[in-house]
Amino acid sequence: MSNSTGLPRQAAGSRVINHPPAGQVVRARMTGSQRRSQLIDIGRRLFAARGLDATTIDEIAAAAGVSKPVIYEHFGSKEGLYTRVVEFEFRILLDAINESLAAEAKPRVLVEQAALALLGYIEERSDGFRILMRDAPPSQPEGALSTLLSHVADRVEDLLADEFSRRGFSTADGAMYAQMLVGMVAMTGQWWLDHREPDKRAVAAHLVNLAWNGLTGLQKEPELRSEG
Repeated sequence: MSNSTGLPRQAAGSRVINHPPAGQVVRARMTGSQRRSQLIDIGRRLFAARGLDATTIDEIAAAAGVSKPVIYEHFGSKEGLYTRVVEFEFRILLDAINESLAAEAKPRVLVEQAALALLGYIEERSDGFRILMRDAPPSQPEGALSTLLSHVADRVEDLLADEFSRRGFSTADGAMYAQMLVGMVAMTGQWWLDHREPDKRAVAAHLVNLAWNGLTGLQKEPELRSEG
């Protein structure tokens, strides 16, 4: 049956299927979880390059190909997105260091593994580490990196307590030495972030060489004990 134009008439109740023009790519709509992950990835890149204050919500929206309300819907604000990025990176690094300290090994080997965990994170997630060193989110006003290092220092203090006791040193000094050790590793990591030479295993070996032997007992060619 046809209409006045001579074209077949659409049957009652039938559905019109609109096909995209030839060559046009149809993108699948993201789920809420996929969109949040995308925005976190884009936010990490922009925040690492420019910092929280210099990055605008318009830039984030443009990079993600969405409107600003989409960001507000998922995170409430630019600061909300930044906080989520920091929390995400914080957990990745803290889990890596905690895992490195959880094994049954001698204290020196555990320090080696913790140093390698930090340097490995810096190597693989440089943007994340730059963010952790920068602006503090509202949830961590003292600074994300400072908060994380405090957690790590508590773990290292427990490790040093046994070593100090075995050597007849005052275990009360363990907290101070833990801060020294963790601070040394963290500062070296910040330096290595931009230099990347020597490689991370050599850096870890030199770190532990200084921490374990002191300046007067340095080895000329230090090696990681965990490699043997």
